[in-house]
Amino acid sequence: MASTKVAGVETSTAHFIDGKRVASKRTFANCSPIDGKHLANVSAGGAEEIDAAVAAARRAFPKWAALGPEGRHRVLKKFAQGILDHAKELSAVETADNGSLLMGNLARVIPRAAQNIEFFADRALKLGHEQIDSPEVVNHVRFDPAGVAALITPWNGPFMLTTWKVGPALAAGDTVVVKPPEWAPLTCSMMADIATEAGIPAGVLNVVQGIGEEAGAALAAHPDIDRLSFTGSTDTAKLIGQSTARSLTPVSFELGGKSPYIVCADADLDAAAQTAAGQYINAGQVCLAGTRLLVDASVADEFQNKFRAAAAHMTVGDPRDKSTRVGPLITPEHFKRVEGFVERALKSGVKPLCGGKRSSVGELYFEPTLLEGARQDMEIVQREVFGPVLTWQTFRDEDELIALANGTHYGLAAMVFSKNQERAMRIASRVSAGTVWVNCFFVRELAAPFGGSRDSGIGREGGNWSFDFYCDVKNIAALKGSFA
Repeated sequence: MASTKVAGVETSTAHFIDGKRVASKRTFANCSPIDGKHLANVSAGGAEEIDAAVAAARRAFPKWAALGPEGRHRVLKKFAQGILDHAKELSAVETADNGSLLMGNLARVIPRAAQNIEFFADRALKLGHEQIDSPEVVNHVRFDPAGVAALITPWNGPFMLTTWKVGPALAAGDTVVVKPPEWAPLTCSMMADIATEAGIPAGVLNVVQGIGEEAGAALAAHPDIDRLSFTGSTDTAKLIGQSTARSLTPVSFELGGKSPYIVCADADLDAAAQTAAGQYINAGQVCLAGTRLLVDASVADEFQNKFRAAAAHMTVGDPRDKSTRVGPLITPEHFKRVEGFVERALKSGVKPLCGGKRSSVGELYFEPTLLEGARQDMEIVQREVFGPVLTWQTFRDEDELIALANGTHYGLAAMVFSKNQERAMRIASRVSAGTVWVNCFFVRELAAPFGGSRDSGIGREGGNWSFDFYCDVKNIAALKGSFA
């Protein structure tokens, strides 16, 4: 079996198909962003491996679906516990693989992944009990498993964001084929082993690694998938949408963002500044981040001083160090992309209030950056950078604020800081976003809907919205008085 040791943890580099490890003749190199160290040569799947995984999932579907929510619940609870049992190993490998903060993975990310599995296993027990009465009939609403779900996941939080999809899909009774991100595939491979240890049957959870243009494209175009969930870039989603349209496969897309971070004159400026500086965590590689600071002009100087003080504590360094708050960007290619955005903005006359260049820490480390003077039509304001780069703009009244906040093609999230509840809720209702956080950031309740509007996505997941997607929702309308 193809495997390697990463951060002292034995990790398979082969696919996981129908309960077995399957290696490909071709591989792709996987390197750590921390120091460029080669971690593994990972099996590169394509159409052949995708066909095998989808076929395995299709064969396993009837028995998995027939278990019902109660039967699946027992296995999924063990799966969730298995994740917690392996939290240290998963955290270490995730940090080595994508450069995320080790302490964050241990304290929050991996426990949340276990919660993703457990929450949806519990939630599924409550499905299918609704009855809607009408004069002629009783409507019985059912949530039937949809079939085979294709799950394509991103590199900035590969394990947790994969369980966000795997949890509701398996709880709904679907079987799944996961295509992990090629830039950070290793913890998804570990997930397959943990699932097997928990008793998830062969074929129910399959993992095929590979390049997006090969394995991802083959999965999106496969005629025998019933659902496809994708988290990633808007441009990639457009290509996936073209493929899935040929089979009318329902899709759920959670895409990019350029979220406004709104600070009103009556905000708690200390809290707002501390939270704003937190946008640099994970090196800004967070789709939800409020990367456009929109600050009331009357408090702009005071807030800027508080923000600079808070940002000064965002230490750039090795993500395995407890003092580090900003780790590396994921790959040299992505570093060049982020650096290019900043260099073009500076050449256009934008000024750095802080940062603006490569950090002395290492090749893939970029300084926490705040840019002032960008026009609304500039690419630095309009396009997702996906790095530790924020822009600074001010507003003088609410209408100007809303024009700035809604002045991009995105609509994933927004943050509003104000002590006035009426004002905060009014602004939140006018902003185009799937999620608006008021006086906080990154608080995600699993029962609540999550997704983006405009170029930031299609559909909602979370709570019963996830089951609306991963199930075929059926209504049985039974005529009253027609039974003996």
